Formats: sequence, C-alpha cells, structure tokens
Amino acid sequence: MTGPTLAILDPFSGIAGDMMLGALVAVGLDADWLRGLPDALRLAGVRVRVQEVLRGEIVCWKVDFDIPAQPHGRGVREIHDLLQAATGVPGVVLARAEQVFQVIAEREGEIHGVPPEEVHLHEVGAVDAILDIVGAVWGFHLLGVDRVHCGPIQLGDGFVRAAHGMLPVPAPATLRILEGLAVRPGPDGSGELVTPTGAALVKVLSSGPPPHEYVPRRSGFGAGTKDFPGRANALRLILAEPAGPVYDVDREPLVLLAADVDDATGEMLAAAADALREAGALDVVLLPTLMKKGRPGSRIEALSRPEHADRLEALVLERTSTIGVRRSEVLRRALPREILTVQVDGHPVRIKVVHTPDGGRRAKPEFDDVSAAARALGRDPRLVSAQALAALDAAD
Repeated sequence: MTGPTLAILDPFSGIAGDMMLGALVAVGLDADWLRGLPDALRLAGVRVRVQEVLRGEIVCWKVDFDIPAQPHGRGVREIHDLLQAATGVPGVVLARAEQVFQVIAEREGEIHGVPPEEVHLHEVGAVDAILDIVGAVWGFHLLGVDRVHCGPIQLGDGFVRAAHGMLPVPAPATLRILEGLAVRPGPDGSGELVTPTGAALVKVLSSGPPPHEYVPRRSGFGAGTKDFPGRANALRLILAEPAGPVYDVDREPLVLLAADVDDATGEMLAAAADALREAGALDVVLLPTLMKKGRPGSRIEALSRPEHADRLEALVLERTSTIGVRRSEVLRRALPREILTVQVDGHPVRIKVVHTPDGGRRAKPEFDDVSAAARALGRDPRLVSAQALAALDAAD
C-alpha cells in the first residue's frame, strides 16, 4: 500500500477475539507466526489450530486453541508479569495489550463491585484472552496498520449462562465496555455475539467509525464459533487506503458545534457538558461571553466527528436553554498519542504519551490513577506521579 493503511472492522455478526485473529490471517497475517505465539508468551503446552471453514457459504479463517488444564485464574497483575516476561513483543504492543486487559478488569470490577486488581480471568478463559488480545494487537502492528476503524456492532439477543448465572445479552460487563461505540441489537435467535475480549479490543484500538470514502485493498473473514444456517457468523476485516490526498493520519475533518446561553446556572451547563462527552463529543469547553444588552452568558462548544454531529446538536438543544446551534467544519491535527500502563508498587497507573513533530515526546500520568495509588500507598500524589514517570523511563 502506498498511503496510510486503514483496518476497517465490519462486525455484522458480532465480534470476538478469535474472530479478529481469523480475520487478520485472512488479510495476510502469517498463520505460522500465530502458531508460534504461545511460545513467545511462554504459555506451555498450548496448540494453535488455524484452518479454513465455511460460515454461511463464505470461506473464513478459524482460529482455535488447545489449552491444557490450568491451575487457577489470572489477575491483572499476573497477566502484567506474564507479558513483561514474553519474548520479542514490541513495547507498543505490550502497552496496548495491557490497556485492553485493564479495560476488562475495570468494567468487570464495576459490575461485580470489586477493585480491578481483584478481578480474575478464569483458568482456560485467561489463556484464551491473553492469546486473543496480544495476537490481535501484535497482528495489526505486523500488518503495518496505522489506524483501526469499526462499524456498528451487532450485539445478538436472548440470554447467556455465565459463572454468575443467567445474564441478558450483551452481558453487563460487555455492554459497559461498549459504551460510546455504535451498536445494534439482534438478529433474532442469535444469542451472544460479542465477547468482553472483542468489545475491549475495539474500545482500545478503534479510532471511530469508518471514513465515508476509502479504497479497499484486501479483505477477508474471521469465523465465529457458532454456525447459523443460511447466515455467516463471521467478522469482516478490510485493509484500505484513504480515498484521496486530503486525508492525513494526523489531521481529520471534524464538526464544531457552538451555542450561547445567558439563563443557565453553572451546574446545569456542567451537566450538559458531561452529557455531551458521554454521548461521544471529542471535546467540550465552556467559555464566558457577553450577550445582548450586555448580559453575561456562556458559550458551549462541542467538537464532534461528522457522523455524530446531528445527535450531539440535538443534545445541545435538549440539555440547554439555547434556541440555536451554530455548526462549522474544522480540521484538527492531533499529535500521535498512546496510553501506557506502568505499575507503582503493585498499583496500575496509566500514562498518556504524546509524540511531538520534532521526534520528542511528552508524558503525563492520569491523575485518577495517581490519586487512587496515592491513597492506597499513603503517599503524596506528586511522588506517585514521579514514580510512574520513572517506571516509564525504566521500561524504555
């Protein structure tokens, strides 16, 4: 490919980690490399089976793991130690993979009322998840993908039996992970189509919905475990290039929504701003301004991707007292960034790392994580922040 490589996920029949691995093989990931992944992760006795199968009369690639009996489940800390001991895994892959596990642990912990560090992935499921997550993140890296996009995710329907009993589809933790992503229920009779692993991979890797135009270069299907009569249970993956010279991986066309109000309290404006962020706004700011007859007022500005602009515009009209919203098209250049997770005496701290045009970088620990670790350790947050940055430097 001559331009940036886009990976476009089409989860028309849900998404799971094994489906993503199969789809990656279908578009060019080396199956022998995938078979060697357990050895790289020091997962003894695990065998990877990669084969072509039919799903709804479509040729797909299916990935299965033969996993020996496991002694116990694994927590986030154990998975972190396992990944750090792995052989030859690029640092960016390790960081993204740990971020995916952290998302799962946090959302599972919220649902079941336990701290993320106490969440365990059970036995075989833990090995499955490790191979799915590291394999998918590393696979995109090996294929040279610059950006991942994901279309609306088909959720399935009905109920699923889990360790905690019968749960509605999607399972509560899975739905919590999917917050902020485009989803749709059904089709009827399909059962569970989205796993926590698949949802978390999309949450961390996806840059949003697919672009309106692109040039497909290669496509393929990863098979799901279920085999519905007359309907393909598969994930389609498209490798593509942007459709024209305007697209730049560092710049993207966005919509700026703006409205002025002079009869709302600060609390009401703050609530409206929070609602916009939860609904998918990329950024929301409140600015002081002067209205007609010199009345003090506030301007609310929301930055949106084009496909979300109508929904956010309606939300501004619903949640504030304004009677009009201005809309303008803008171009945003966003510096490349990644979220890395380090450990400060056993407590995870996420760090946002931004890469500057001159080749340098800036790093800032997430204050929520710093604050939580500081409380648990009885330390000054400034010290915890400095320790997190030192851990990041040591990891390099």
